[in-house]
Amino acid sequence: MINAKFLGGAEEVGSLGLYMQIGELRLLFDYGLTPSKPPAYPMHAPPVDSLFITHVHLDHSGMVPRIAMEYEANIYATPPTNSVLPLMLNDTIKVANIEGFPIPYTKEEVENTVDGLIDVDYGKTIELGSLDIIPHSAGHIPGSAMYEIKDDRTILFTGDIQTVNTHLVWGTKPVKTDVLIMESTYAGREHPPRDKVEKNFLAKIEEIVDNGGKAIVPAFAVGRTQEIMLILAKTDFEVWVDGMGRFVTNLFLQNPQYLRSAKKLKKARNKMHIVRRRSDRRKALKGEVIVATGGMLEGGPVLHYINHLKNDPKSGILLTGYQVEGTNGRLLMDEGILELYGVKEKIDMDIDFFDFSAHAGHSELIEFAEKCSPERIILMHGDNREALAKDLRNRGFEVIMPKNGEDFVI
Repeated sequence: MINAKFLGGAEEVGSLGLYMQIGELRLLFDYGLTPSKPPAYPMHAPPVDSLFITHVHLDHSGMVPRIAMEYEANIYATPPTNSVLPLMLNDTIKVANIEGFPIPYTKEEVENTVDGLIDVDYGKTIELGSLDIIPHSAGHIPGSAMYEIKDDRTILFTGDIQTVNTHLVWGTKPVKTDVLIMESTYAGREHPPRDKVEKNFLAKIEEIVDNGGKAIVPAFAVGRTQEIMLILAKTDFEVWVDGMGRFVTNLFLQNPQYLRSAKKLKKARNKMHIVRRRSDRRKALKGEVIVATGGMLEGGPVLHYINHLKNDPKSGILLTGYQVEGTNGRLLMDEGILELYGVKEKIDMDIDFFDFSAHAGHSELIEFAEKCSPERIILMHGDNREALAKDLRNRGFEVIMPKNGEDFVI
């Protein structure tokens, strides 16, 4: 019997943490925060021996230093996750300082956490007592992992998954399991075909540039920036890249086996103009396309460019990621207003959204679950789990949806 509890992220997207006690072993899968204003945190974790991080996005990794400091747990993740993690954690401290939020940990604690990280690789078994734990590619971003836990039964913890191939990474493949613990971010929602999204995205940029405007592409530093770079590398636009995304790109290139094509990403990076100093931002504003960190427009250099172009109806903002309720990006989508440096302003630019999601859609999640052939499915990390549970139950699966803080048995 395995006792388990979600410390966060069961019934919402964010602050994911799943605690499991298997015999004497006390395991934690992910320990994230929700980068809202103010940030939301998971529940305090009971004593932990080993923590497995699925990937580096903050909603899965943002509170890892707390575990490292409090319990001196072994912390496992793939090399791309471990290399990017310090960037993300230190940025969390920086944002907390700027916004005046409580600082969840210190730079010294981040340093100590990073020093103790243990690398794992896809397909290579980690032996913990009677357990074998095997990481598999999750197809979400470079280094993202699902964890297969093998004892007398098999459990698969997915983290975030994408089943469709992107330019950056290959889509995930199903793993046969007895119990499937699966994300449900896009429960009840489908994605349009990827090639169509890409075609429309490039057509919109061409329209803006032909009209004499600039195309601003806000992008998450980890995963989305690199995907957009790979798409734009096939064009002749003058593209500038600004923000943390450029550092992440270099770290990903140090782990080429986790990329669909390191050669293409390197070529894309070399083709782009990189903003390395403040004076480069003036040059970027004379270019055609600017890909800048700040995927939900909550901060980052993207706001600098929008501030300069906010009254130019020829220019456009091309959103490439889901805009969470309560974020600056959602405010822009819903009302055409953006908070720029503390002041809410009307943005007189062309505003468009393109669904470059790195998550599987509703029907892709169902297909993935069917191919894993589980006896039981536990849904997590979604605010509309019922929609997915209904369709899975109609296909004969037993589905449970634990709440945060609720003890349940796997």
